[in-house]
Amino acid sequence: MKEITVLLLCLALLAPSCKNDEGKMPEEKVPIFNYSTGKIESLNKIKLTKEQLEKKLPSNVCYIVKDKGTEPPFAGEFYQNTKKGIYKCIVCATDLFVSSAKYESGTGWPSFFQPVSELNTEIKSDTSHGMLRNEVICARCGAHLGHVFEDGPKPTGKRYCINSASLKFLDNRASGIR
Repeated sequence: MKEITVLLLCLALLAPSCKNDEGKMPEEKVPIFNYSTGKIESLNKIKLTKEQLEKKLPSNVCYIVKDKGTEPPFAGEFYQNTKKGIYKCIVCATDLFVSSAKYESGTGWPSFFQPVSELNTEIKSDTSHGMLRNEVICARCGAHLGHVFEDGPKPTGKRYCINSASLKFLDNRASGIR
C-alpha cells in the first residue's frame, strides 16, 4: 500500500512537467488505419461531451453514440444498403467498415464480419440490461457503435451488429474505394 501511495505522489509531482509550452496537457494520440491510403496515422483522440455532441448531431444519434442506445431493428438507414463504399464514424469520420465485409444477418441491423482495422474499433465488456455482451466503440472518439457477437460467417466468425445512426456512408465515388 505504501508503494502505491509513493507512486501516486510521484506521478502528481511529475504531472505539471508533462504540459507543453502553453501550459496545456499534450493531445492524446491514437493510431488509426486510413483505408483509402492503406496507412496507419497518428491522430488526436477526440473527447466530446454530451452537450458538445448535442450541438453537432440529432438527439436520436446522441442517444446511440453517447448514451449507448440502440435503434429499432429493421429501421436503420443502412440496414439494407447494398452500395459499395465505406462506413465511417458519424462523430469523427474514422473509417470503420467496408461494404465488402457487410452481410445480411437477419437481425435487422447492418452486420459486418470485420472492421476496416482492429485499430479503428475497441471492444469493451457490456453488462447492461442483465446481459454479458461485447460493445463496439470507435477507437478515436469513443462513440458507441453496437455490439460484436461470435455467430458470424467465415472468415472471422464475428457479427459486428452496428447501429445505422452511428455511421455515415460514402459510396465508391466519394470514398475513393475501387
